[in-house]
Amino acid sequence: MESNIVEIIGVYDADSTLVGEISYWIGARLGRTHCSLCELTHGVFTVKSEWKSCEQELHVPFTTYHRNDAPTDVLTCAAGQFPVVLARTNQDLIVLLNREQLDAFNGDTERFGNWLNNYIAAL
Repeated sequence: MESNIVEIIGVYDADSTLVGEISYWIGARLGRTHCSLCELTHGVFTVKSEWKSCEQELHVPFTTYHRNDAPTDVLTCAAGQFPVVLARTNQDLIVLLNREQLDAFNGDTERFGNWLNNYIAAL
């Protein structure tokens, strides 16, 4: 059976502006800011190689946004709760993973990628 998920969308709990990126980076280093989706996909300065591998194994695109640059339908579905992972299906947008569920991965990128693949395969 083929999945009706056409896209997975991650929304970071950070802003995409230069000031937003710098503020997040400094806050994360000082323990004042936390985005579990950021920890799953990014290292200190760049995208994690583990995430690049996981992303290539997904059978659907994984699109990321920041809370200030996400499209309206994505923001509506997220309802102000960031970070979040959504799935765009043939009919709708649905929440796959909320903040607490993303926190539970504890930065384990491989486990996150496996979860996404298993979820898609189960549909």
